Amino acid sequence: MSHAETLPERESMEFDVVIVGAGPAGLAAAIRLKQLDPELTVVVLEKGGEVGAHILSGNVLDPSALDILLPEWRDEETPIRTKVTDDRFYLYGEKGSIRLPNALMPRLMGNHGNYIVSLGLVCKWMAEKAEALGVEIYPGFAATEILYDDANAVIGVATGDMGITREGEPGAAFARGMALLGKYVMIGEGVRGSLAKQLIRSYGLDEGREPQKFGLGIKELWEIAPEKSKPGRVEHSFGWPLGGGTGGGSFLYHLEDNQVYVGFVVHLNYKNPYLSPFEEFQRFKTHPDVAELLAGGKRIAYGARAITEGGWQSVPKLVFPGGALIGCSAGFVNVPRIKGAHNAMTSGMLAAEAAAEAIAAGRAHDRLAAYDDAWRGSAIGRDLKPVRNVKPLWSKYGTLLGIALGGIDMWTNSLFGFSFFGTRKHGKPDYACLEPAAKHTPITYAKPDGVLTFDKVSSVYLSNTNHEEDQPVHLQVKDPALQHSSEYAVYAGPSQRYCPAGVYEWVVGEDGKETYVINGQNCVHCKTCDIKDPNQNINWVPPQGGEGPVYQVM
Repeated sequence: MSHAETLPERESMEFDVVIVGAGPAGLAAAIRLKQLDPELTVVVLEKGGEVGAHILSGNVLDPSALDILLPEWRDEETPIRTKVTDDRFYLYGEKGSIRLPNALMPRLMGNHGNYIVSLGLVCKWMAEKAEALGVEIYPGFAATEILYDDANAVIGVATGDMGITREGEPGAAFARGMALLGKYVMIGEGVRGSLAKQLIRSYGLDEGREPQKFGLGIKELWEIAPEKSKPGRVEHSFGWPLGGGTGGGSFLYHLEDNQVYVGFVVHLNYKNPYLSPFEEFQRFKTHPDVAELLAGGKRIAYGARAITEGGWQSVPKLVFPGGALIGCSAGFVNVPRIKGAHNAMTSGMLAAEAAAEAIAAGRAHDRLAAYDDAWRGSAIGRDLKPVRNVKPLWSKYGTLLGIALGGIDMWTNSLFGFSFFGTRKHGKPDYACLEPAAKHTPITYAKPDGVLTFDKVSSVYLSNTNHEEDQPVHLQVKDPALQHSSEYAVYAGPSQRYCPAGVYEWVVGEDGKETYVINGQNCVHCKTCDIKDPNQNINWVPPQGGEGPVYQVM
């Protein structure tokens, strides 16, 4: 008999609405529910040890959704302070750059009226707003299981058991997880959430949709010399160091207090298994423009996170019996704008409105069809539809031609409301884009200098990542033999390179045999392994509640 069969019953708590994830979508949903009906009971579960601890984003915030949700915010003390005053776009070559005239950029790309923020701090502030309205928020509790009734409708979630040993047995500090039951459950776990992935698969929510596409965003916070600080300046670039066939780009966002966010995004449909997004980011910082900006500065934070990039054609059906997908669990990022928080908030509000109406009508555990029906005609749809071809054009035609065609398409959509390209398909999922190592040449990356460029170990240290070692590994390799015969033998072990935290290693022993080592304590929860493994042989699940990175101002 397994220990699972001898565990005590979970204690349970009942609410009107259970929300998984205290990100912009989950908190917006919670706030909107209480605005609509203060008597509703609403709970938010957050796997991070505190709200904002696992939040990482660019982030230039479009405040349009916030103006609707909390219109008084502009008159209050908030972490939304640095207004964009200077908006720049560059094409990088190895030795220099060309600034693209703003007049050529489609109007929807402009950032004036937006704010440079720490999205983690914004979420902390939103959480205070939610709690003031009576929302219960439980940080440090990872939802690990969907609970169903006999009709296969979702009736709640369970938090993970605590104190399970590495062998999978209850340890001395064992504590059973809680069951949180609701009339409706909203899943706002962020990109590639473990529960969202299960729900999409079990209810076929992605049928008739294009595969979801992803990028990996890597970000550092620097303190720079005061004379170089330009608070309110936003710079985006594409081109070097990535080759023309690999999509991605960079951002430099100047905050107050001589701080600047330095970020780099690599689209995860790249082909070369020798490519390392982390090392490409380090190379980016050696570009003359960036190196000059950072000279004399100090790196003070690091993090990484996957980004949903499929957009309009990849958004799954948003509802299932008993609940809904919101925010990046659904995939509402606008790729050319590099923005998604505003759409996440809007999706939370739309789902909340549908749930509140349903509960008022005496309904529970059914499909919130009003939410699924509403989003394409909402501000989310108006944001995503005009840019729907940018990603597939970039993927098919490469950086220079693809971006030029995408720009033309955005202009025609903005000016005339139509596209010459219709709605293009994305094609293969990202993991299927990786090619065998035999088709490629290894890439030689320079050693880090410890001043401008760094290794993964020192970077992970700055993310404040921590996991208790005596617990089941939360990075599950389904078939170890396949990992060796394919991931290592065919693809040359790309997990060692695509992971930005040094989690995966192939170690050759004295006997000449290769062993797959998983340093799970390094994991920053970016989910890249779950997305990019060529055999979909790695399954990311939440570790014990509260563990992972602790981002302060990312």
